[in-house]
Amino acid sequence: MPEHLKRSAADLHLPRYAEIRRALEEAIMSGAWRPGRRVPSEHALMEQFGCSRMTVNKALSALAEAGLILRKRRSGSFVASPASEQTVLEIHDIPKEIAASGREHRFEILSRHRRKAGPDDAERLGVKPGAPVLAMAVRHFAAGKPFAMEDRLINLGRVPEAEAEPFDTLPPGSWLLARIPWSEAEHQIRAANLDAETASRLDLAPGAAGLVVDRRTWQGGETITCVTLVYPGDRHRLTARFGPPRA
Repeated sequence: MPEHLKRSAADLHLPRYAEIRRALEEAIMSGAWRPGRRVPSEHALMEQFGCSRMTVNKALSALAEAGLILRKRRSGSFVASPASEQTVLEIHDIPKEIAASGREHRFEILSRHRRKAGPDDAERLGVKPGAPVLAMAVRHFAAGKPFAMEDRLINLGRVPEAEAEPFDTLPPGSWLLARIPWSEAEHQIRAANLDAETASRLDLAPGAAGLVVDRRTWQGGETITCVTLVYPGDRHRLTARFGPPRA
């Protein structure tokens, strides 16, 4: 049995499936097994741990539910890439979020247009039709892999300096967070099957599941920006921690 899969004294009291789960989990969390590595087959694990296929399957199912492995029919199980976790009640800076996970961030601006707000722009930003807006499409990468798509509108009537900003070192979201204090924000979170163009930009198949966050921020009652962020559905999750309402 490989050294990192050997039983420890602390495991002797555990149910067999939990013992297997812990051994595999430690191999993953310690870095001995890197993302993308194939997990030993069910048959190999049955021999290593001297147990039934049902027990092995239960352990692997628990690891998959925890997001540590991906199980693919006919292909086996593989160590999952670290899932990005974002709290719902905060505005996160994507570069900092990626850096905190130990990966390198990169971004590219796919499109940038100054225009007069049409009906859709006006509704999204809460401005009058014809007001000046800056529309941008940005793609973010983590460790060289597509991380998120960003579709952003900036209210140039509120942030006129954004028009001349090249956004060559900071993406627009980071630039706005560093420059413009916000007093209120709104998140709307939904799941969606991605259109072919968005899926392609995220290296996903057309119709793949995506996690979509629509966000608006205000300062003193005026909208600063609105953005739609699209994440690969299997590589991102949102969390919230809260207490009971006060009496």
